Amino acid sequence: MDRRKGVAVQGDDSLVGKLKLPFEMTGAQKRTVSEIEGDLVQSRPMLRLLQGDVGAGKTHFARAFIQSLLPMPEDVPSPTFTLVQTYNATRAEIWHADLYRLSVPFEVEELGLTEAFETAICLVEWPDRLGELIPKNALTIAFSIGDVSDDPNLRHVQISGPSEMWEARIQKALP
Repeated sequence: MDRRKGVAVQGDDSLVGKLKLPFEMTGAQKRTVSEIEGDLVQSRPMLRLLQGDVGAGKTHFARAFIQSLLPMPEDVPSPTFTLVQTYNATRAEIWHADLYRLSVPFEVEELGLTEAFETAICLVEWPDRLGELIPKNALTIAFSIGDVSDDPNLRHVQISGPSEMWEARIQKALP
């Protein structure tokens, strides 16, 4: 494993960057997320797979990310029951999907999500439901709850993706 500026390039030519964020972010921390995302949003399409247990911070992160890209503040509800929420941001259309309630990958195609992978910024919670439909260029953001004895609001975030596409962006984005 080759380590450079907080980024590890693994033997399978994927890379991993790690950081810690509090669950309830301040305005300054939301701006930091926006700056990190600004460095990562260089081109479309852009697919982010948001992994983690219930309560790990996937939807919270998606809300902060979406709100940071919207020209005007607006409510960003969880797509738990609607399955998909879309937003018209300045940079691109954003699709936020929660696939928890899906049982087979073809339901993803019925939602139009595979087409959105080609044109929009997509945030997908519970990406394991995509099965073989996961694009090879996807960026995975895995959330886990930190040690609650230290801080019950601490979340660990691991960012990974194909090194040829993401290495320079993740190195630039990480503090």
